[in-house]
Amino acid sequence: MPEAIWISFAFGLGLLTKAVGPPPLVGYLAAGFVLSGLAASPSLGISAEPTAVLAHIAHLGVLLMLFTVGLKLKLKSVISPEVIGGSLLHFAITCLVFTPGLYLILDITWYAAFMLAVALSFSSTVLAAKVLENKRELRAFHGRVSIGILIMQDLIALLVMSLAAGQTPSQWALIVFGLPLLRPLLFKLLDASGHDELLVLLGLLLALVLGGLGFETVGLSSELGALIFGAILANHPRSQELAKSLWSVKEIFLVGFFLQIGIGGLPDTHAIIFAVVAALVLPLKGILFFFLMLLFRLRARSGFLTSLALTNYSEFGLIVASIALPEWLVPLAITVALSFLISAPLNRFAHPLYERLSHRLTPFESMRRHPDEQPVSLDDTRVLVMGMGRTGTSSYDWLKATEPRLMALDSDPAKVAQHQHEGRNVIFADAEDNTFWESLHMPSLEAVIL
Repeated sequence: MPEAIWISFAFGLGLLTKAVGPPPLVGYLAAGFVLSGLAASPSLGISAEPTAVLAHIAHLGVLLMLFTVGLKLKLKSVISPEVIGGSLLHFAITCLVFTPGLYLILDITWYAAFMLAVALSFSSTVLAAKVLENKRELRAFHGRVSIGILIMQDLIALLVMSLAAGQTPSQWALIVFGLPLLRPLLFKLLDASGHDELLVLLGLLLALVLGGLGFETVGLSSELGALIFGAILANHPRSQELAKSLWSVKEIFLVGFFLQIGIGGLPDTHAIIFAVVAALVLPLKGILFFFLMLLFRLRARSGFLTSLALTNYSEFGLIVASIALPEWLVPLAITVALSFLISAPLNRFAHPLYERLSHRLTPFESMRRHPDEQPVSLDDTRVLVMGMGRTGTSSYDWLKATEPRLMALDSDPAKVAQHQHEGRNVIFADAEDNTFWESLHMPSLEAVIL
């Protein structure tokens, strides 16, 4: 049973990689390559031939990942100039620059060069979300912009995958346009599923059966089906609970995807050279994102933190390559792994890095008002509440009856808007931004509630 040996190697190298710093998926890729190398020695008796079981598990992992992306696909999280404009401009510029370069340097077809450029244009949803979550910055302004751009990239990747697959839809594919009519029924099913295993089963049913198998049956991409069924449920109050309940199942299945890549074959010299060169040009990706964010009037700090979170190559690029360019899967896998090794430690020290570079970056800021503008004065505020979560909101409501000069700060723009709508004196500001405190005028402040 080769799968038992594969699981052991995946766990061991995943644990070792996690201890060093990068995400465990780098270890899963390494496990596949190690198994492929060991299989070359017949005396060890280790098999590294991809099996139908592994291929099926890998495909299920991709479908579940796209379903959870769909669950996050709320229009308000992507409809903003910096998200739509930033993601589309970055994609277009990257493809325009990389495609002719790859065509000339690698002596490949224009189609292969374009698809490689597309794969290299994406940033890692897994790594960026994990880094932002660990720092509790998913809801901060730069966190929301980063996730919005990643969602836009996922949609672009899905479109490319559908076109590359070359499937011809049947006449029954028109049923897809009626899927929004199922929303009330799906909402009721989600409400009735409780909080335990039924909720997980509902997610699997929608992602793998209705979305995956259903769309394949009518000649459409199963990946597209998984994403659409996730998007239908995105506005349900329990959509994030469903995403969290599927998280561990999705991660386990995705282990199969990364193992499958490694087991597919050891990297040759050309693959390693390609990965090293791609890693060397990785900073250009971050620089482009930074100046695009400034173009859309973000402050230097938000632009820097957003671009740093996106300075990596994506596992979605591997999924695109598995469909469009299977012969480039191993070189791209090495490239993604190298980018994670570079990006993970940089993001861990993102704030200290900005403090050291801020005097060089702030001169590039636009002089116009920024969407992430922070106050320069608290005026006559006497009591300041830092953060409007459950505790902060309770403290604010308790104090407002006796303290007229009360103000609160929060780094989540959506939360700020909600509190302002409910009549609270809440403004946007990131308390971790040292430059904010250095320039803030607070002449009457007497107390701060953390």
